[in-house]
Amino acid sequence: MVRKKRLFGTDGVRGVANIEPMTSEMALQLGRAIAYVFKKEARRHRIVIGKDTRLSGYMLESAMMAGICSMGVDALMVGPLPTPGIAFITSSMRADAGVVISASHNPYQDNGIKFFSRNGYKLPDDIEFQIEDFIFENHDPSHRPTASEVGKAYRVDDAIGRYVVFAKNTFPKEYTLDGLKIALDCANGATYKVAPAVFYELGAEVIQIGVKPNGENINLDCGALYPEHVSKAVKETGADIGFAFDGDGDRCIMVDENGTVLDGDFILAINALSMLKEGTLNKNTLVSTIMSNSGLEEAIESGGGRVVRTSVGDRYVVEEMLKNGYNLGGEQSGHVIFSDHTTTGDGVITALQILKTMVKEGKPLSELSKVMRSYPQILLNIKVKEKKDLSTLPTVVNALKAIEEKLKNRGRAFIRYSGTEPLARITIEGQKEDEITMMANELAEVLKKEIG
Repeated sequence: MVRKKRLFGTDGVRGVANIEPMTSEMALQLGRAIAYVFKKEARRHRIVIGKDTRLSGYMLESAMMAGICSMGVDALMVGPLPTPGIAFITSSMRADAGVVISASHNPYQDNGIKFFSRNGYKLPDDIEFQIEDFIFENHDPSHRPTASEVGKAYRVDDAIGRYVVFAKNTFPKEYTLDGLKIALDCANGATYKVAPAVFYELGAEVIQIGVKPNGENINLDCGALYPEHVSKAVKETGADIGFAFDGDGDRCIMVDENGTVLDGDFILAINALSMLKEGTLNKNTLVSTIMSNSGLEEAIESGGGRVVRTSVGDRYVVEEMLKNGYNLGGEQSGHVIFSDHTTTGDGVITALQILKTMVKEGKPLSELSKVMRSYPQILLNIKVKEKKDLSTLPTVVNALKAIEEKLKNRGRAFIRYSGTEPLARITIEGQKEDEITMMANELAEVLKKEIG
């Protein structure tokens, strides 16, 4: 029997801030648990804590710090920094683990807590189970140290500078961004300081939007979920390219010089084909998820490569990459992992790799993006009261089968639950947009009656 988690979802613990499970009390317990799990040897241990720009980040950060220190482990506080930056700092400073306080692309009232191991990768299931066991079954006060054994908290004042240098070093030293005008939408989130600095220091003229966080405007009508704003900025300023990041900076959506929005599939196609030409794509293989457009697969195969698909979620992409030695993978949503450079999705590094190809080939993004044809794809989110096993709902199963029969070999259709929100996600891909739109709406009505 598969063990079910009691706290962790697909990307850490997440919920509305100050309501279970995303409370100060739970943050304290998670801090104690992560410290307990990673405190193995008789030495001084350290755990990095970073966050995005949400108002509730202060509350949860303080509670997490208290929990870690109460177990005799030191807390290294880096403040607002992208998720991949916290993974980098954790590994670079040889800390025992890293904590990210963020709900990624969710609205500001939500928050989340996720962890990285000392090598910068997200925790495997067995470690998350150990954390849950400590909280629910092993809450023993005897674990608490006293006197000089209590942990200390330190501010890492140069964390932003460290990450900026790290990101810049992923861009070839023989190239610069001189003469390029780049529009950035930082979603009023964790990239608001680091992203403009990286591109400016490499020589670009930077147009900045979404760089005035107030604790409540993260992801609010801006960033990767609303790329129309960076598109508008590109067209109004005559920028050469635009990039939109999400609240915690681990995903990137791009816009060409004409304002056309291009998702993660195009990012993967351009980079994978460039790496195939260079002979640097390990095993000539790209890793993507079941969500990626069929056009991505066609593009990679035409270049002599192949695509391996995983379940939705960047952790599954990374698992597949580590298991088989692949070095490029990602999601349509803009999570892209360049494992030659980093351990997790990184919006800034993703943008830099696209710019590297632009500079190297001397082509605008509109020209580079022609390597892939994107088939029409409809995505619908349906709010659900309960995430029932879809295979136990005959009307849903039959409706999905009927759609698949109509599509035959001309498309795909599937339903999955969000790992972070009470949503069922419908995806239908085909050759005729009006046809698949009608199919998606019909399927949505069936879902609403069953679990809406």
